[in-house]
Amino acid sequence: MQRRLINWMGLAGIASLLSYAAAVVLAPQAYPGYDWMSQAVSDLSAATAPSRALWDQLASPYEVCSVVSATCAAIFVTECEVSTKTFRRGVYLFALMRWVSDVGYGLFPLSEAGTGIASFQDVMHVYVVTAVVVLLSLVSLSLLVVAGRRDQRVRMLGRFAALALATMLVGAVGKGLVPLAYFGVVERFSVFAAVGYDAVLGTFLFRGFA
Repeated sequence: MQRRLINWMGLAGIASLLSYAAAVVLAPQAYPGYDWMSQAVSDLSAATAPSRALWDQLASPYEVCSVVSATCAAIFVTECEVSTKTFRRGVYLFALMRWVSDVGYGLFPLSEAGTGIASFQDVMHVYVVTAVVVLLSLVSLSLLVVAGRRDQRVRMLGRFAALALATMLVGAVGKGLVPLAYFGVVERFSVFAAVGYDAVLGTFLFRGFA
């Protein structure tokens, strides 16, 4: 196929995953005493976290690339009428989730790492932005799973969506089951599920959803 500029933007989805993974792995080096097994990823980007500057540096490509890739995917599937309406709606909602995540967490980072809900900013971060992001993720991935079962052309995308959805649910359910000493472990299942699907969707955009 002859790739257009919008197809090349799919590579941003892969870049977003690499950037996020680098931030998660390397930012703790600037946070003395950080325990990745018990602490959330968002503690690394809290307003008063010593790792905030390094996190912002490493994760800046992720914040831009995830939105660019998902938005371009939504535009492409609309222009080319890829698959069914159910599939396209799933892609739209996934792109919307990416916008809400990027803008919402940027406006309302945790005020202080590891202290629980201490301010209005924390309430917005934990109970509003996270709730909307989780809801949009669950609905969008569910639509993509259904679309994949109905249309062979996007079956592989549906299978990846099922994997992301299962991984996300493992993280969500696991938070309430495992001891606090392992909260960070299961929490990472949830956060990497959506970021991983960024890379998958971006790869399919690069290939023109062929």
